[in-house]
Amino acid sequence: MAQSVEETTAFAPRFGADGLMPAVAVDAGTGRVLMLAYMNAQALALTQETGFAHYWSRSRGRMWKKGESSGAVQKVIEIRVDCDQDTLVLLVDQAPGGACHTGRDTCFYRRLGPDGTLGFDE
Repeated sequence: MAQSVEETTAFAPRFGADGLMPAVAVDAGTGRVLMLAYMNAQALALTQETGFAHYWSRSRGRMWKKGESSGAVQKVIEIRVDCDQDTLVLLVDQAPGGACHTGRDTCFYRRLGPDGTLGFDE
């Protein structure tokens, strides 16, 4: 009997119809969610080979190494795979300069209030 995907030790990433898979970057030291990005097979392979996070930019339509222009690279400490193997969590050591393109530590710096307005953490 074949093992279900939830119980196997074989890595078999399941990319969506667009060839992408969500990847959540989390600070390995604090557990704080830093950002959500997408990976295609090449980005995942480059991440595994180099130890630094690579993503597929949907807006730019190209591969990018996190921090390639800002210097705020993400050293990957561990990659976690969800039960369906269609989402990744990257535990990273985030270089100074922040994970967000705004320069903040995290892309999740606002919270939605009960009245429907956004509040800033800073």
